[in-house]
Amino acid sequence: MKLDGRRESDNFEDRRGMSGSSKAGMGIGSLILIGIVTLLMGGNPLEVLQNAGSMGIGAPQTTESAEPYQETAEEAEQVKFCKQILASTEDVWSQVFQKMGKKYTPPTLVVFSGSVQTNCGGATSAVGPFYCSGDQKLYIDLSFFKQMENQLKSGGDFARAYVIAHEVGHHVENLLGILGNAHAQMQQTNKTKANQISVRLELLADYYAGVWAHYEDARFGSLDETDMREAINCAQHIGDDYLQKQAQGYSQPESFTHGTAEQRMRWLKRGYDTGNMNTTTFTGNYSDL
Repeated sequence: MKLDGRRESDNFEDRRGMSGSSKAGMGIGSLILIGIVTLLMGGNPLEVLQNAGSMGIGAPQTTESAEPYQETAEEAEQVKFCKQILASTEDVWSQVFQKMGKKYTPPTLVVFSGSVQTNCGGATSAVGPFYCSGDQKLYIDLSFFKQMENQLKSGGDFARAYVIAHEVGHHVENLLGILGNAHAQMQQTNKTKANQISVRLELLADYYAGVWAHYEDARFGSLDETDMREAINCAQHIGDDYLQKQAQGYSQPESFTHGTAEQRMRWLKRGYDTGNMNTTTFTGNYSDL
């Protein structure tokens, strides 16, 4: 992905070296790669995936304590990359929202290490990158990128960009009122149907990541076939069916919260191919997604 000379976003917080309590809820559940990371760390990915839609509302207040953090040269490059991708999403979504007669308010990217406290509750690095609608911030521990490359075999700069763009996709859902309506519906229905709503949210965030890539490439010519293959490879390895088969040898469709590998790849590519904001995952039968 070509980013030479591109601007870096100022909507950034560095909380590395700060330690936050993780007794509260895990956040709203846009936890990309959450299952495989939990599996690799010795936990139960099914248990985490099935609770990935919680918002942590009403979580107790906790404090964060700061410790000196020594940034490596590799981490400095990763921070620069994240800021450049975030800046690109700001430029793209500002224009897209303007065409819709709306104003885009960009989210803030928070880089942390170990654990962090959010308006959606406390979280640790084990949950992967996530978005909190309570403070409109994206959270990521940079060590996650190394896990992607070494353990998930999903390396490449555009795979990392996809991770960020997916979480920004949840922010877009939030600004459009989709996220709030979906979570309200999830609170009023049974577990199976709530999981299906969660899948629709996750696939739409994948689609919006593709929409961002569509306009990013159209404006800057920054992508090539290798870049898209990196993102699709990443999407392939974060489907619920793939994660569950890795964890227990079989999948349970009724417990899916993020969509299958095929669905995630298809909706990401569809967004990239069309850039059409009139498309949604919230119409039609669930079986047709």
